[in-house]
Amino acid sequence: MYVCICEYGTAFVLNLCCRIIDEATKEGAAVDPVEPDKVLGVAKENGVELKSVLTTHHHWSVRFLASSDFLHFHCVIQICGFTFMYVVHDTDACTYDRDHAGGNEKIKELVPGIRVYGGSLDNVKGCTNKVENGDRLSIGKDINILALHTPCHTKGHISYYLTGKAEEDPAVFTGDTLFVAGCGKFFEGTAEQMYQSLCVTLASLPKPTRVYCGHEYTVKNLQFARTVEPENAKIAHKLSWAQHQRQTGLPTIPSTIEEELETNPFMRVDLPEVQEKVGCKSPVDALREIRQRKDNWRG
Repeated sequence: MYVCICEYGTAFVLNLCCRIIDEATKEGAAVDPVEPDKVLGVAKENGVELKSVLTTHHHWSVRFLASSDFLHFHCVIQICGFTFMYVVHDTDACTYDRDHAGGNEKIKELVPGIRVYGGSLDNVKGCTNKVENGDRLSIGKDINILALHTPCHTKGHISYYLTGKAEEDPAVFTGDTLFVAGCGKFFEGTAEQMYQSLCVTLASLPKPTRVYCGHEYTVKNLQFARTVEPENAKIAHKLSWAQHQRQTGLPTIPSTIEEELETNPFMRVDLPEVQEKVGCKSPVDALREIRQRKDNWRG
């Protein structure tokens, strides 16, 4: 994978290009494009024609406190000639305000006819095409997208699972359901739903699947994960790596499903030793307990 960092003032543009690229196809889709102008600017610079928007959920995104203090990453992921624009928010310098779908209406104005996908159970702003669990999209020559209903953070949350050519690793865009080493708050659902979303639906994806989540919470998530499993060497190693990434102005995303199964306490609740550490006897109870601890953690 080729990674190119381009600087725009104090923000960075991160281009992630997979090894197998059909340069003849320059179609694009945006995932939760809160800032359409910037996403379209990056698309134009890369010769990409934006065709679609994939909205993970209706819930909040972020508002800048000061643009000079805010890092966000526009990622261009090219797989088999189909290019995905992906936006990662760093919330160290922002407050919750705007919806993940907050840019949909604006992008529809800027790109007439663009398709905006969103979960059928969520009230997604600007949605033109509602999707449900198991719905399949086919864009470009080689990209297939499977909609996965991953509720709890919101009742209609959708994760998008992408596959390309056989030799390429797949990818999944998990919004606010699965973070690197963490998960979203249970705003509209239950621990039972989050267990199904994380430990059944997402955990069943191939282990090399690259995980692209909605926010840059990795360092704090891993610091909390160490309170659950202080002897887990893989958590300690990834925390050290993540801290270095952030200190050098780079994102910690993507992760992989395999890494999450090794380091994410919310995806490790099936393990008896994890249940024991939090005083529970079932995976769902352990997940609920770990989420409550995380909500109250001030590390």
